[in-house]
Amino acid sequence: MASIYIYSPSGVVRERRVLRRALRRLQALGHECVLDADALARHRYFAGDDDTRLAAITRAAASGADIALITRGGYGITRLLPRLPYEALARATEQGTRFVGLSDFTALQLALLQQTGAVTWAGPALCGDFGAAEGVDDIMQACFDDMVCGASEGTGWRLPAADVAAYGARLQGTLAQDAVLWGGNLCMLCSLLGTPWFPQIDGGVLFLEDVGEAAFRVERMLAQLLHAGVLARQQAVVLGQFSGVRAPRRESEHSLPRALQWLRAQLDVPVLTGLPFGHVPTKVLLPVGARVDVEVQGREALLLWGHIGHGGHGAHA
Repeated sequence: MASIYIYSPSGVVRERRVLRRALRRLQALGHECVLDADALARHRYFAGDDDTRLAAITRAAASGADIALITRGGYGITRLLPRLPYEALARATEQGTRFVGLSDFTALQLALLQQTGAVTWAGPALCGDFGAAEGVDDIMQACFDDMVCGASEGTGWRLPAADVAAYGARLQGTLAQDAVLWGGNLCMLCSLLGTPWFPQIDGGVLFLEDVGEAAFRVERMLAQLLHAGVLARQQAVVLGQFSGVRAPRRESEHSLPRALQWLRAQLDVPVLTGLPFGHVPTKVLLPVGARVDVEVQGREALLLWGHIGHGGHGAHA
């Protein structure tokens, strides 16, 4: 089993009982969990002030743990980007520590990728996933276990029928090859555009998800990436789960299917949907910065990265 270092780089942990429940579950699986000294710190809506959270990230990098797992997302990492210990974080990944998280953690992952090429993992957070009242999702748990033991080599999912209808025979075979996998939370990605921490990746596979955003806001952020030329430079764009989006009440209102239809009309790059990743219980784990292939067989989509070991670096593109 793994040694897991748990820390809070973003929002404050408001429900300690949820954290305790998550710790018990991980320990019952045989993992050795170490809780950072300031994991429960509070400064307004942050898990401590900027210096406190920066120190927690630095301790996670120095922990030597197999896994460095965030307690939760929220907001706060973008404030720290000029001061993050990039070399220490990259060195930790080389030595075998796998940094895991999502949501606000996207900012750290993409900045680290741009600065060093280090591979991190888009995946669960402690409280929201391992502490869920309804229990731990079986698929997420299996993917986490594969990552822990170094057996994670790819993932697959069934494409919605609308994807096949939109592209026909063009959506078959190899859609991307030897491409850098990158992305995460759409809002966080857009917040980095134009900064030194936005990855300059050509020919990659960009995956995106978000939570609680209205459909027109999702379309607006996708349009920003489109007009900035980011989407057209990729081999494929893969959309995960956009949870918490209000369904339109009238035919004239914005909807995600209409936003997707518009995006596909602007773009030659294939846009796949249905990836089981995002602010949802059932999520796969994805190696941000690793080289991947994308294959489609009928309605089955495969995202393959092969064996990448316990740490390692991706490659700038």
